[in-house]
Amino acid sequence: MFTPSLLKDRVALVTGGGTGIGLAIAKRLGELGASVAFGSRNAEHLEQGSADLRHAGLDPLAVQVDVRNPEQVDEMVQRVIRHFGRVDILVNNAAGNFISRAEALSPNGWDAVIGIVLNGSFYCSRAVGRHMIERGAGGSIVSILANYVWTGSPGTIHSAAAKAGVMSMTQTLAVEWAKHKIRVNAVAPGPIESPGAARQLWNSPDAVARITQMVPLKRWGQPSEVADAVAFLVSEHAGFITGEILTIDGGAWLGRGTFGFVE
Repeated sequence: MFTPSLLKDRVALVTGGGTGIGLAIAKRLGELGASVAFGSRNAEHLEQGSADLRHAGLDPLAVQVDVRNPEQVDEMVQRVIRHFGRVDILVNNAAGNFISRAEALSPNGWDAVIGIVLNGSFYCSRAVGRHMIERGAGGSIVSILANYVWTGSPGTIHSAAAKAGVMSMTQTLAVEWAKHKIRVNAVAPGPIESPGAARQLWNSPDAVARITQMVPLKRWGQPSEVADAVAFLVSEHAGFITGEILTIDGGAWLGRGTFGFVE
């Protein structure tokens, strides 16, 4: 189904694209023929991500940006348009998360995660959406959520609330922008082997083992599997799909019934 020319002549912008899942997505879209730009607020991530993508035979545009700042987001999008001529694909991947009980979470901690995940996804979608509407050629937007948008997640109330907001935004924009031939979808990963997330959320062997037991498929997902799902959603193979949330978690969120784990 995936051919090297699947996304030929498309321009893709991935936020948080210098590491982990975002880097895997940028690489996969590039391998399928897209011209790739990615944003990050971390200069080291920009440098390392660019090196990794060049090593894969790509020629990326790296842009330093804080997605919490709408002016910086607008400038990022304009830089991509000046460099490549347009934007056909946006992947809202920039995120922040850490473990905290709700009663211990500071207003600054709440604002930081809401700002990156919810506000940043809107600012990027708005900037790219305006361009797509003006250009009149349609496009595709995919946001990266988490499987706990369906259930909530104790210890990550800031991230759960923000990503649930992005889910609602995805469904709303799918309806509003359908007349412009802009498809808006999301993927909701569960446990994915990503070094950045591991440091913040599951930094002990016990935590890894416990989470693995919660997954019916008894393994963690790979960033490449999320990247493949995104590639499908932004391609013409998903041309009649919009407003959809594709969960990628090995069935983990389904195993939370009354009777718990079944051997």
